[in-house]
Amino acid sequence: MTTYQIAVLVGSLRRESINRKLAEAVTRLAPATLQFHFVALDQLPMYNGDLEGNRPDAVNRFVAECSRADGVLFVTPEYNRSLPAVLKNAIDWGSKPMDKNVWRDKPVASTGTTPGAIGTCAAQLHLRQVMGCLSASFLGGEAYVTMKPGLIADDGNVSDEGTRNFLKAYMERFASFVAKLAQK
Repeated sequence: MTTYQIAVLVGSLRRESINRKLAEAVTRLAPATLQFHFVALDQLPMYNGDLEGNRPDAVNRFVAECSRADGVLFVTPEYNRSLPAVLKNAIDWGSKPMDKNVWRDKPVASTGTTPGAIGTCAAQLHLRQVMGCLSASFLGGEAYVTMKPGLIADDGNVSDEGTRNFLKAYMERFASFVAKLAQK
């Protein structure tokens, strides 16, 4: 059985982030062909082209981790109808210089949660737009999740059967997508 390494980028730095909890829960629902590695974003400085000649170690580690990954799972909150600055900053570091863009042809998927009724719809659509211009290969469809009390149980698993089945199917589609692109 071939396994694929998936970088997980969570767009929230909060210790008790509902998106980190969702990320941990959704990775448990994925097929065994996907192995996940959470990539830290908290040490990345704000993107500054002046640093390109002597990139900080945190940037080099981030880029190396994303480069090694066979795919990327973005888990994003929604801030002001867009993706959070920490996530956009990470994307910018990974895209530069353009001839070393780590996102090019990389299979990516996204999910995210918020207490609002439409989940992180606007953030994920904006993420899709940004990643599209960087030539990432985005899995069709999104996984919007409305966070309700108890959705993620104390044991870290998705407690709602319908949401669990939806996310499990989404991760199965992502696994197939990554495998298909790896064969090309």
